Amino acid sequence: MNRSSILVVTAAALALGVIAPAQAATAEPAPELNRARLLAAIAPRPSDGAAGTVAEVHKKGEAWRGAAGDVVSGRDVSPRAHFRIGSVTKPMAAVILLQLSAEGRVDLEESVQHYLPGLLPEDRFKERISVRQLLDHTSGLPHDLEGAPASTPDAEIEGRLDYVTFDEVIGETLRPEGRPGPGPHFSPGTRQEYNSFGYRIAGKLIEEITGHSYQYEVTTRILKPLKMRDTRAAVPNRSTAVPRPYLPGYLPRSSGELVDVNVQGGLPASMTSTTADLDRFITGLFDGRLLRPAQTAELFAIPKGTDSKPLPYADGSHCNTGPDKGTACFSVGLMSTPLPDGSLLWGKTGSDPGYRSGVFASRDLSVRAVYAVGTSGPVDGVPAVAQRLALAAFGS
Repeated sequence: MNRSSILVVTAAALALGVIAPAQAATAEPAPELNRARLLAAIAPRPSDGAAGTVAEVHKKGEAWRGAAGDVVSGRDVSPRAHFRIGSVTKPMAAVILLQLSAEGRVDLEESVQHYLPGLLPEDRFKERISVRQLLDHTSGLPHDLEGAPASTPDAEIEGRLDYVTFDEVIGETLRPEGRPGPGPHFSPGTRQEYNSFGYRIAGKLIEEITGHSYQYEVTTRILKPLKMRDTRAAVPNRSTAVPRPYLPGYLPRSSGELVDVNVQGGLPASMTSTTADLDRFITGLFDGRLLRPAQTAELFAIPKGTDSKPLPYADGSHCNTGPDKGTACFSVGLMSTPLPDGSLLWGKTGSDPGYRSGVFASRDLSVRAVYAVGTSGPVDGVPAVAQRLALAAFGS
């Protein structure tokens, strides 16, 4: 008997007084996921800066997938739409280096200076920075292109088509032309500060150790084993479109005109994916298909100081919720976020021009969520759509 038939039979039995309400509750337990509430949560609102949304939620054996928008063009968005995943690629880079660690090809405690001599200017970076500190955001390194003049909206739209190698972004950050190069923000290992630049160096390290391109390593080690057939790495020296069906993402010109920016160049680590593929990734990551137990444990270990307490977080940009507010919330590759009941989700958010995304799961994988937002305006911090989705899926 299917679910609808059970509901009909149960309702009829209640009306006739054949079974008691308690028996009816036993026959058909309340669903874990309120689908109408989830769909309402991802519907773009005027203040969201969102054009459209795709999302997928799993909770205690139930699954839901939905889409809303595109409010700019008026076209529907497919729940299977592709999108740009931004920094959701960081856990993939961490996986590759953790695998190389298990293979004895890299030591996470060894220094960047050892593996990539001369990359960090010695006059500014006198202290050793370990590979682990790159991955758990405790390196103290500067940010990408720190000190460069701010870009204009029109320049950002045009510049999205550029493909930038790891060497180029590292060189332009550490040895910029026409201005002094930046130094460290703090002594390595003394605090935590989210840092994408450390992952540019991690990408360079992967290529140096393996002798292969980043795209080859991520495809061979992660995408193919997990059958992530709808996930694609950037094509070197080219700009590419998000595969169809796709979630449109828009940036505004200085004139106010919205431009669909799904065509981009990006970095070697840039990728497009779907909610289903990112769910495959986090499931395969947590269930041991990608990493051995010792390396898997790194995903859930928050860096601590000599006092055995979590390191302080450098500013208020992250790690600002829950009882441990103000202390480190990033591990090697992942970030933790508390739920209202005190449990933790682990995962990663991402940002590319026109796109915001995220994938999170409980350690036992009984709770998982993936979302992507195509923007239509400025989105600061966690998108409002994502906050509503989390409340609808996991709130009381």
